[in-house]
Amino acid sequence: TGAYKELGEKYIKHKVGFFILAPSGVGKTHFIKNQKEQHWIDGDEVWMMAKAHPDGQWWLEDISVIDEIDQRSDVITVEAKKLGFWIMGASNYWLKPDAVVIPDWETHQSFISKRENSTYDGGATSEDLERVKKSRNWMSRWEKEGVTIFKSIENAVNYLVEKNNKL
Repeated sequence: TGAYKELGEKYIKHKVGFFILAPSGVGKTHFIKNQKEQHWIDGDEVWMMAKAHPDGQWWLEDISVIDEIDQRSDVITVEAKKLGFWIMGASNYWLKPDAVVIPDWETHQSFISKRENSTYDGGATSEDLERVKKSRNWMSRWEKEGVTIFKSIENAVNYLVEKNNKL
């Protein structure tokens, strides 16, 4: 569709698509904004463009609403991966990610606090720590399905780039 064409003009397509799942506050946006070449896409950008994510703070809604939005996001992520896009984001329901990022809790809290007190651009704040913990627990379930959990965005990215280079 036109949305994916637009992404293709802005971001690099690869032989195979990847999806890194990571909770709010681990450095996804920071990494994406500071990459030298446009390989990685913020999932929020893809999901908003495809209308899978509504405007507003939908993550504060009832769990049934959140689950529906995350399922729509999975459909969009599948299509984007088929086209060779590399995506990182926090929306996920049934789609098995290629990597998960969950830093140790102290580091994660530190990232959230730093962002909140300097260049806040959305996402979890220190008031959201209980919700962040639940998100981390939900995402960690993928380890039982054979998905590697990394402590940092950089480690997950390096792992997938290496995997891509071996294709």
